[in-house]
Amino acid sequence: MRALVRRLRDGETLVGDGAWGTQLMARGLKPGESPDALCLSNPDALVEVAGLYLDAGADLITTNSFGASPLNLERHGLDGRAEEINRAAVATLRQVVAGRALVSASVGPTGRILAPYGDAEREVVFESFRRQTGALVEAGADLICVETMIDINEARLAVEATRTHSREIPIVATMTFDSTPRGFFTTMGVTVEQACSELVAAGADIVGSNCGNGIDTMVELAREFTSHAAVPVIIQANAGLPENSGGELVYPESPEYMANRVGDLMDLGVRIIGGCCGTGPDHIRAIRAAVDSSCRPNRE
Repeated sequence: MRALVRRLRDGETLVGDGAWGTQLMARGLKPGESPDALCLSNPDALVEVAGLYLDAGADLITTNSFGASPLNLERHGLDGRAEEINRAAVATLRQVVAGRALVSASVGPTGRILAPYGDAEREVVFESFRRQTGALVEAGADLICVETMIDINEARLAVEATRTHSREIPIVATMTFDSTPRGFFTTMGVTVEQACSELVAAGADIVGSNCGNGIDTMVELAREFTSHAAVPVIIQANAGLPENSGGELVYPESPEYMANRVGDLMDLGVRIIGGCCGTGPDHIRAIRAAVDSSCRPNRE
C-alpha cells in the first residue's frame, strides 16, 4: 500500500474520479435520503457509477461512504449499521475495479461542530471516526481519503483515528477553502500552511483541497499548497460554482475548460488531479487525456 506514496513522490500523476452525489441522484437517490444507505439498498447504482469513472480513466475510485460515520448516520437512524455500510461500500467497489484502479475510502465531516464552538466532544467524534475507518480498513480499502474538511481539529481526529488501525495505509486529507482578500482560509479560519503542517503531523501522506472552487481558483490554491507541503498534493476542483438556470443549479465549467488547466497543476507539482461537485465521467475522461498528453516525453 505504501507503493502509492512512492509512486507520487517519484513524480507520477494519478487521476481521481468525479462527483458521486449527482450521479446517484440520477439513479434514484431522493432528497433527504442517506446516500450511504445505498451501499445496502442499491449497490447496483454504485457499480454503475464506479464503472463509468473507471472507463473514463480514473486511477482512484471513491467509495460511497462520505457520510457513513456513526455520528452522521445517526440522523437517519443508521448509526448501528455504520460498520456494515462502510464494509459494503468497499466490497462493492473492489468487485468493480478488479485491480484496474485503487479503492479510495471516503471519510467526510461528521456534521457536528467540536466544542467549544459546538457541543461535540473530541472523544465522541474520535470514536465515530474510529468505527468508520476501522470498517473501511478491515474491508480492504487501498487508501483512506479524509475530505471536504473545514475544521483542522476534526480533520486531525479523522486522520488519527485511521492511524489506530493501520500505520501503513496511505491517508489523503483535503480541506475546503474560500478565496478572500487576505488569502485562502477555510470557513473555520484554517490557512493552507496550517493545514499542510497539522495534517502531516497527524499522519496524512497526501494533502490538498477539494470542493468549493472552480479550476482557475484551484490552480492558485495549488500554488500555495505545493509551496508549503512536504508531501504529495491532491487537487479536486468543482466544475465551477453552481449557477441558477431555469430553477436548476448547473455547473458552468466544461470538461474541456477544466482539462485546459491540468498542465498548470502538473507544472506546480500536483500529483493527484480529480473532480468534485459538478464533474462527471466526461470531465474525468478529459482530465485523463490531459494528464496523459502532459506526460509524453519531450513536453515543451
